[in-house]
Amino acid sequence: MIGLLQRVSEASVTVNGEIIGAIEQGLMVLVGVERGDTEAQADRLLQRLLGYRVFADADDKMNLSLKAVQGGLLLVPQFTLAADTRKGARPGFSCAASPEHGQQLFDYFLAQAQQQYTNVASGCFGANMQVSLVNDGPVTFWLHV
Repeated sequence: MIGLLQRVSEASVTVNGEIIGAIEQGLMVLVGVERGDTEAQADRLLQRLLGYRVFADADDKMNLSLKAVQGGLLLVPQFTLAADTRKGARPGFSCAASPEHGQQLFDYFLAQAQQQYTNVASGCFGANMQVSLVNDGPVTFWLHV
């Protein structure tokens, strides 16, 4: 699984003109599911996201996790993260999970996040989403588990 996390001061997801998920300070994470990914990988990615130290402490060092600052977590499914872009002028998606497997694993990931953390919002798998965010820093990391 792939998580492209961005530290944000605010972020939201809109579908058909309606905001379906929004957070203030926290992490907005684009989530990609690859062929063969498992629930164990989803669990590991979630553990890393909740504990990843990307927020500033009193000395302005990245030493605080999402849990430590009690920020929001916005999870947005994005299959294009699994694209093969190594050659040509068009991305290939042979590494991406099937839509059925991708949705099943994203739904599992979201449910686990909601069980383990209180401030969780999400986008909608398969929807045409408009994502708005204010990247704080900017701080962006690519996690691959």
